Amino acid sequence: MEVVEYRGWKNNLKLSNGDAELVVTLDVGPRVIDYRLAGGVNVMKQYAEHMGGTGEPEWQIRGGHRFWLAPEDLTRTYFADNRPVKHEALGPHAARIVAPPEEEYGVQKTMELRLADSGSRVEVKLRVTNTGKEPATLAPWGPTVLAPGGMEIIPLPAKSPHPGSVKNAKSPEDYGPNQEFVLWPYFDFTDSRWTFGSRYIFLRQDVTKGPTKIGLAHRMGWVAYLNSGTLFVKRFDYREGATYPDRGTRYQTFTYQEMLEMETVGELVTLRPGQAAELDESWELFGNVPPVRTEDDVDRVILPLVGR
Repeated sequence: MEVVEYRGWKNNLKLSNGDAELVVTLDVGPRVIDYRLAGGVNVMKQYAEHMGGTGEPEWQIRGGHRFWLAPEDLTRTYFADNRPVKHEALGPHAARIVAPPEEEYGVQKTMELRLADSGSRVEVKLRVTNTGKEPATLAPWGPTVLAPGGMEIIPLPAKSPHPGSVKNAKSPEDYGPNQEFVLWPYFDFTDSRWTFGSRYIFLRQDVTKGPTKIGLAHRMGWVAYLNSGTLFVKRFDYREGATYPDRGTRYQTFTYQEMLEMETVGELVTLRPGQAAELDESWELFGNVPPVRTEDDVDRVILPLVGR
């Protein structure tokens, strides 16, 4: 763990274990701006015009992994996180990043990152605390902005046959839906970037096409993005009975010309003053992964890496 200069910022925290490394901005944030295998390329998108900037009056996308609050609005969500943050060590490859309180909205954000002693696994915890005087309804939200040119892989629940008759149904659930799928207004079923298979959804990032977005409850526990031989895996849980924003979406994904975004969304809760809400996920990288084009390719190449 060391403080380094990075792309115009004087203060950045670098976590490295010899197999993988993270760079976290300290002059703004909290934000992870770089994640890579040792000797590899950064899997996260960076906006060159936003590198090294601080103190801007308006929110900057910058790239990397950021900490937002849902439901999305033009005020609290887009708070200008352009001020210095503090950090403290939690271990040889682990740190807590603490942003100053957002006085306008009575919240304070903390990001904890724990890089394993070996390998590329990173445990990520986002915590938002109500520092105001009134209750606040919100959900922690973790968008990861990834570099262009890759393909996202979203696993789907196993299929089952129609019960056909009451005699063949084992439970009332056999007649009900088992997937929640939410569409944004700019989603188009004719968009060639999407492939909806029987076991997986594929979303290809295309530098020539504009915005598209979907959301899912997503109980499968993982999603992945394969780009130029490097596979980025994001893992997270789903709690039955919990309330998630945007009509029940635990996971959302968005892409346009410049990047692809993989977004986990925490439970929607009302925090009394002093209470906190958390969002946990983990990341992992795999190198030298061959291209996948079909669902059978995913079963053969990706599933052994993901371990599910």
